Amino acid sequence: MEVISKTSANLKRRQPKKPSKWRKLIAENGEMAAAAISGVLILGGWVLSTVDLSVASVISYLAAFVIGGYAKAKEGIEETVAEKSLNVELLMVFAAIGSALIGYWAEGAMLIFIFAVSGALETYAMNRSHSEVSKLMALQPEEARLYENGVERKVPVSELRIGQTIIVKPGDLVPVDGTVTDGSTAIDQAAITGESVPVEKKTGDEVLAGTLNVNGGIYVRVDKEQADTLFQKMIKLVQQAQAEKPQKQLFVERFEKIYVNIVIAMTALVAIVPPLALGWTWNDAIYRAMVLLVVASPCALVASVMPALLSAISNGARRGVLFKGGSHLQQLTNIRAIAFDKTGTLTRGVPEVQEVIPFADFSEEQLLANAASIEQLSTHPLAEAIVRQAQVAGVSFVQPQGMISTTGFGVEAKIDGTLWKIGKRDYMDVSFGDEVEEARHRLASEGKTAVYIQCGEQLVGMLAIQDAIRPKAAAAVAALKKLGIHTVMITGDSEETARALAKQCAVDRYYANCLPDEKVNIVRELQQTHGQIAMVGDGVNDAPALATASVGIGMGAGTDAALETADVVLVNDELKRLPYVIKLAKRSDTIIKQNIVFSIGVILTLIVANFLDSMTLPLGVIGHEGSTILVILNGLRLLKYKE
Repeated sequence: MEVISKTSANLKRRQPKKPSKWRKLIAENGEMAAAAISGVLILGGWVLSTVDLSVASVISYLAAFVIGGYAKAKEGIEETVAEKSLNVELLMVFAAIGSALIGYWAEGAMLIFIFAVSGALETYAMNRSHSEVSKLMALQPEEARLYENGVERKVPVSELRIGQTIIVKPGDLVPVDGTVTDGSTAIDQAAITGESVPVEKKTGDEVLAGTLNVNGGIYVRVDKEQADTLFQKMIKLVQQAQAEKPQKQLFVERFEKIYVNIVIAMTALVAIVPPLALGWTWNDAIYRAMVLLVVASPCALVASVMPALLSAISNGARRGVLFKGGSHLQQLTNIRAIAFDKTGTLTRGVPEVQEVIPFADFSEEQLLANAASIEQLSTHPLAEAIVRQAQVAGVSFVQPQGMISTTGFGVEAKIDGTLWKIGKRDYMDVSFGDEVEEARHRLASEGKTAVYIQCGEQLVGMLAIQDAIRPKAAAAVAALKKLGIHTVMITGDSEETARALAKQCAVDRYYANCLPDEKVNIVRELQQTHGQIAMVGDGVNDAPALATASVGIGMGAGTDAALETADVVLVNDELKRLPYVIKLAKRSDTIIKQNIVFSIGVILTLIVANFLDSMTLPLGVIGHEGSTILVILNGLRLLKYKE
């Protein structure tokens, strides 16, 4: 026991100490820490100057220069070497050094300090955006509980293959996208979809990687490998959004390169021409040149766009909305119309049998049993709906003979030697009476699809099938209309069915009987009529229309093609997020415009004041760098934006 105790003590001594709270804070906020230290040194320099310790004061200011300005100076030099052009970071360094050279140590140090603070705030905005990826990455477990041959063992998630079964215990993170094969539980999906309340999951339900199993053990069939999960796609989308620069930012950066050279030229002229031509002293001219260099630098203008956009992108990521880039966020501000695919977008995408209508001496149970017995051999969505309904009703299936499927029309087979046909009206070869016609018109007016059932030479019944409207679809459409956006539904359904569905959702316009290529033509037609339009869809056949639209919005549970083509993704398939997306885009655009107008206004005001000889270097530093900080803080407000 003594040996073990000593060994344990030695191991404890060898373990590296956890970093202190202060060290961690400094490591995560290095630029802000450097700015704070710089501020303390400036204060110390000022105190030393008041007691006539000029050398010590200068040393303190010099230390403030080095500590506060190191990060930005390094960034400016590296960018200058790479781009072969001066930038705003070097302008600030030049202005600070110039101020020191003419004896204004305190002003130069203050310039470095405030510049360091504004840089730290920009970094904070970037880090907040990157933290959304970090939070997602932390939700990816490295191991999974693989269940094979009655034995559970832990394996790396990367080794899981489609079709394998895993166990997810209470408190475990779901490692991959899959389907529950046994058990029931509640899953906390907040990190992926933004839903605050855990969702009940049972056999047959889908679970997503990165979600948390709350209270029950479940067996899950692996449907996607790690690299193909929605979770991984979310990470890639957020990373892509952070890396992409929108048009406004690209314009600002191009303008910066030209403007910086103009400022350098103007500074040189102010420093040289007045002493030679106007009789100024060299000290006064250089002082005015340094003030000009400070106040004319476009720091606030450069910081007007990206902090705001990154904050908006982070806000969206927390609420289950992924933007592939800031440019798509900006384009949403000009959207005048939104086109919705019907199936899987306005509707759930899962058709259900609503009614069984018999016309002869058959009961509803007999019709459903025989129809499902034949349709169980088909993979058509309507066939699957019929089979599901029969299973729910608990009817007995029979074994049909000679099943034949005619694509686009229906199926047929024999039961007890009698031919049964199930499908569209055109597939039937019997006459239709008034009773059938009345039922057909009623179903069409209710937005339901009629499936006919023929037995021998007689039409014996109909099945009414409907893809249920999403609960929040009508509310989302109404909210979009309040924002002045025209709403359109595009569907392959018949005219009557489309009309009924359009009425339920209250869209302004609908297009029926549309094939995939016709959806593209409709999107182009809407662009000619309304200008910028968005398209919302989830399926493979929506991908061309999503790509054609000004902004393509994909449903998160949709196909890979739709997700890859879409510019914006609604992770949790909630259409109620659409008004929020539009409002967030408009709010970010407003803030960016405020920033640009404010920054340009401050620069012009300070330049004019300098030429009127009413601007001192300290005021110039405060005005210029203060405006930069205000612009960044204004952009950071989008982190807290709520509808």
